Amino acid sequence: MVFIAVVSADGRIAESKEQLTLSWTSKDDTKFFIRKTKQLGVVIMGRKTFETIGKPLNDRLTIVMTKSPELYNHKQKEGLIEFTSMPPSAIIENLSLRGYGAAAVVGGSLVYSQFLRDRLVDEIYLTIEPVLFGRGILLGDEFEKTSLRLLNLSRLGRDSVLVHYGVARK
Repeated sequence: MVFIAVVSADGRIAESKEQLTLSWTSKDDTKFFIRKTKQLGVVIMGRKTFETIGKPLNDRLTIVMTKSPELYNHKQKEGLIEFTSMPPSAIIENLSLRGYGAAAVVGGSLVYSQFLRDRLVDEIYLTIEPVLFGRGILLGDEFEKTSLRLLNLSRLGRDSVLVHYGVARK
């Protein structure tokens, strides 16, 4: 699995739990996100992240992790958007059986944490935006120490940085 996240310079993915906007992120990050997720073909996100985005993503299968998928039966469209309460390993297995070779995990914190806890992460793309929140939501927590190796570092637009890590396997 490939993580794609945007963080503030102090390492937060949002300023608060109530934040339902990505207005603090750059257009360059949005362009990268669209390009990379279309390349991968599948995005996996939590319900709150889906509510922030507000719709299925064009040209990608959108998998929304939720404790209550039945509440979204009216929005479910196979091949476009699917809601599930399956754990990460079952989602990956299901996607593999359907012929998908890769997917982007795009948030939020609980989803990132679950995939990290289960050691299901191969690569991480982090866009670091030039803003300090001083508080807020971490990328994840309650997972084991994970060593990374730098694969690439590049400027994204004028002030943002894109860091590409591989997960070091023992």
